[in-house]
Amino acid sequence: MASSIIADDRRRKELTYRGLALGGLITLVFTAANVYLGLKVGLTFASSIPAAVISMAVLRGFKTSTIWENNIVQTVASAAGTLSSIIFVLPGLVMVGWWTGFPFWESFGICVVGGVLGVMYSVPLRRAMVTGSDLPYPEGVAAAEVLRVGASASGHADADVDPAAVAENKAGFATVLWSSVASALFVAIIGAKLFAESVAAYVRVGASVTGYNIGLSLALIGVGHLVGLSVGIAMLAGIVLAWGVLVPVLSSYHAATADVTTLAKVVFRDEVRLIGAGAIGVAALWSVGRLAGPVVGGVISSLAASRTRAAGRGESLPITERDIPFNVVLLVSALCLVPLAVLLYVFLSGTALASIAIPLVLGALVYVVLAGLIVAAVCGYMAGLIGSSNSPVSGLAILTVLGAALLLLAVARPNDPLAAKALVAFALFVTAVVINVATISNDNLQDLKTGQLVGATPWRQQLALIVGVLFGAVVIPPVLDLLNHSNGFAGSPIHGITAQPLAAPQATLISTLANGVITGQINWVLIGYGALIGLAIVAIDEILRRTVRRQFPPLAVALGIYLPMAVTFMVVVGAFAGKAYNNWVSTRPNPDAGKRLGVLLASGLIVGESLFGVLLSGIIVATNKDAPLDVFPYLGLKAGSFELGANILGVLAFIAVVFFLYRWVGRQAQRIG
Repeated sequence: MASSIIADDRRRKELTYRGLALGGLITLVFTAANVYLGLKVGLTFASSIPAAVISMAVLRGFKTSTIWENNIVQTVASAAGTLSSIIFVLPGLVMVGWWTGFPFWESFGICVVGGVLGVMYSVPLRRAMVTGSDLPYPEGVAAAEVLRVGASASGHADADVDPAAVAENKAGFATVLWSSVASALFVAIIGAKLFAESVAAYVRVGASVTGYNIGLSLALIGVGHLVGLSVGIAMLAGIVLAWGVLVPVLSSYHAATADVTTLAKVVFRDEVRLIGAGAIGVAALWSVGRLAGPVVGGVISSLAASRTRAAGRGESLPITERDIPFNVVLLVSALCLVPLAVLLYVFLSGTALASIAIPLVLGALVYVVLAGLIVAAVCGYMAGLIGSSNSPVSGLAILTVLGAALLLLAVARPNDPLAAKALVAFALFVTAVVINVATISNDNLQDLKTGQLVGATPWRQQLALIVGVLFGAVVIPPVLDLLNHSNGFAGSPIHGITAQPLAAPQATLISTLANGVITGQINWVLIGYGALIGLAIVAIDEILRRTVRRQFPPLAVALGIYLPMAVTFMVVVGAFAGKAYNNWVSTRPNPDAGKRLGVLLASGLIVGESLFGVLLSGIIVATNKDAPLDVFPYLGLKAGSFELGANILGVLAFIAVVFFLYRWVGRQAQRIG
């Protein structure tokens, strides 16, 4: 069986040790960046494209490197963008007071077991969603374009030298490098308190309150560019609905208070976000319903391919259709349940639930298998539709934790606070595994789309992603521990050194939901209102699809309701900025190259800010100072003495930097060729 997999083309340079090692190193760096970004603003970014650019720059020195080897590097590194989504759940265990830090082996085990299961689930889903669908996979297609340019620039065995491609390859690397530097410097100046981190104001309108909070984040501009205009418009609709309708209406039912800012924040946090959670749930379930047919068809197709291989006709399959055999998928999936059962049992040992650990573990295993497949399919669909950077991981985590909590309540009814707390923690632990399954599966589908376009071998990519899972799983626990020590998380009983805890918005909400379901204190009415809003959004999207062939992504609207405006507003701005940039370069020489460089610019903005955030956390821990870069204490000035100037300078500098970078990149493209 193994020989039939490997016998396709032994001379093809694809799955190499150097490619795996380079991909692993990139994974370590990008995973750290993604963990920080996700905890700060609730979003992660796809790392495939910048990884591909870095890979091509490094491997150009090897005459035997190929487009397929570079594809393996980006496949390994892509795990950084999705495995880090564990931070949407895992910090909840600290927030509910179950953990004080992140024990390495438990955290590592969740990432590895969930990640490998996700790769296995991606095998039948590939046929349903990559080869058997017309989903655009924007990031996968963009990564393929970048790889093709790199192959043309290399002049190696798989491509002739193209001078224009050589120039674009150099410009691409420079774009990623200097946009990362600019983004890191900007956030460093924010750390020095010379620029404001955000500009916010809250006002009373009659009996109601509302306001705005706009984060000055270059990383969010990059995220907006990557997700595109349709998602940006949908997210803007969610922001308007949240802050233009829901916050004013709900705040009018509260007692009048002079503290407008606190009232607005409390209403949004405790009420509007629950409505957003309900809307996300409906949008996610709608995606599941639309996927039933393609998923079943993909499983049938995968079984047929396995029968062809078992009959000794594996060579008749095109190289782009050779997955890990389905019987191997089933075997590996079953074997993963063994260490998972051990992890779950150890987690319950010594707790108030230890006496019923076995039925709880069995129920959790069934839930991981079934819920993981469903959520993986939904994530894969959304990744294909709008890209991995905007895949609805947080919304699906909400549904998953609700399902896990309800299932566990059916097995065990906690009769004391200790048992209830243990059950909440166990629900979060199980949810973390399911989310890992889902995110890795959807990431692999994006990579497999790239592989399909460049003629790569699916089974090799699937093995490469397992390697990426291992590298990412090594770095996530220590980075989480570092950030917990330096900043801590909002709502956690454990405080970090700095007075500005990381928001960790999804983990906050998910732990609140788990606790609410198990203790019976959740506000189902608000979630129900959100579900009704979700139904209305889905109806609008379907009408637009059928009449004018436009999309109004329901999950993007729901995320606009649910995420803080400090996060979402600049994503919207980035979406419009990206559209304006693409329109501009379309009228100039080399428009396609200009658009590809725009994607690399966006990726660099994300990478630079996020990596500096991790570095700053290390400085905070090392110096034991709240704001170690703040220059005002050294000047003998009081904190906040430059607040107005920081706001004005921050806004002006932000606009100038964004304008300059887009203009510079566009002109880089014009000089190619």
